Amino acid sequence: MKEVILCKYGELILKGANRSRFESQLIRELRRRAAHVGKFQVRWAQSTVYVEPETEEEDIDEMYEQVKKVFGFASVTRAAACEKDMEAIFAAARTYLPQRLQGYETFRCEAKRSDKAFPLKSPAIAAQVGGVILEMLPRLKVDLTHPDITVRVEIRDRMAYIHAGQERGAGGIPLGSGGRGLLLLSGGIDSPVAGYMMAKRGLLIDALHFESYPYTSVQARQKVLELAHELCEYCREIHVHILSLTHIQEVLRDKCEEEYFTLLLRRFMMELAGRVAEEKGCTALITGESLGQVASQTLSAICVTDPVAELPVLRPCIGLDKDEIVERARQIGTFDTSILPYEDCCTVFTPRHPKTRPQLSRVLQQEQRLDREALLQEAWDSRYTVTVRQFEETPQILDPM
Repeated sequence: MKEVILCKYGELILKGANRSRFESQLIRELRRRAAHVGKFQVRWAQSTVYVEPETEEEDIDEMYEQVKKVFGFASVTRAAACEKDMEAIFAAARTYLPQRLQGYETFRCEAKRSDKAFPLKSPAIAAQVGGVILEMLPRLKVDLTHPDITVRVEIRDRMAYIHAGQERGAGGIPLGSGGRGLLLLSGGIDSPVAGYMMAKRGLLIDALHFESYPYTSVQARQKVLELAHELCEYCREIHVHILSLTHIQEVLRDKCEEEYFTLLLRRFMMELAGRVAEEKGCTALITGESLGQVASQTLSAICVTDPVAELPVLRPCIGLDKDEIVERARQIGTFDTSILPYEDCCTVFTPRHPKTRPQLSRVLQQEQRLDREALLQEAWDSRYTVTVRQFEETPQILDPM
């Protein structure tokens, strides 16, 4: 008996003639992760990917955790592999299942016979294996409707597999299958969730962070790099592009009406983001905005800030409330870092009464007070990039740039 990991496709099953391209990207991502964990073979057949350790010393626990973070799988499970023979299946059930059925009171046994040459049909396989389970664990009861756990037997091309308690996979489609997007990564709770959600839809992620040193600290910048590193658990690597908005914010404070400050700043940010995206080959911007959450995220405000971007702006959190975003941040592991008390540029010179229903014409009148192109160029010239990768330490950049 050998333990393996079975990964079942999600919506990849629906892909047509280009399905092989998605499969290849999925397999490459799995093999990349496997290379950092140990010696594992990765192969696919019949809408299932098999991850098999080459020796008994391989860390299958860590590999299983990695598999659960790979976009493209609907479910994942650890399974015992054995010969396609009922006696071998019974032996595997007796050895493999008792520990996995501990703490459960009811179960159901299902079977799937992909190899139609196997002599028994699925109902007979399930019934016989269920009988073996009841013999060795008489405390368990059968519940075909609402069992605590389901035991599955799969008769596949090469081997038979038996497992219990499969988990949901990461879902989505393979990383890299949807192009590349630029995430405006602020350091708060929302933007990392937005980046995760778009990576789940196949986008490779670059990130753009605006800093306002010395009004924001070097610790705030390091916090953003740590958030990017946490996202790399799902996104492989992220190039974090950093620009300074310090002088722009000081000029806005000195020359413009306070209530327009946030809107004017957002327009600078969106235009700079568009420039970065074009330079780095990103075809969309990604933000963590949720409609109406703050003054700059009302529909009127979005209509004022979007026109300067010149690229599609993806807002996967737009219909979520704060509790839903927090829950997702906890699930993906970014919440604790997001709430560290280091403020981002959007908290600098915050207006007491920001405009919530701005008119574009009034905003443009405010911009006429500025040498906008000179300010954009100055911010553009301040840019630098830090690359963050999974399986590497977070870069430490604690000196002012």
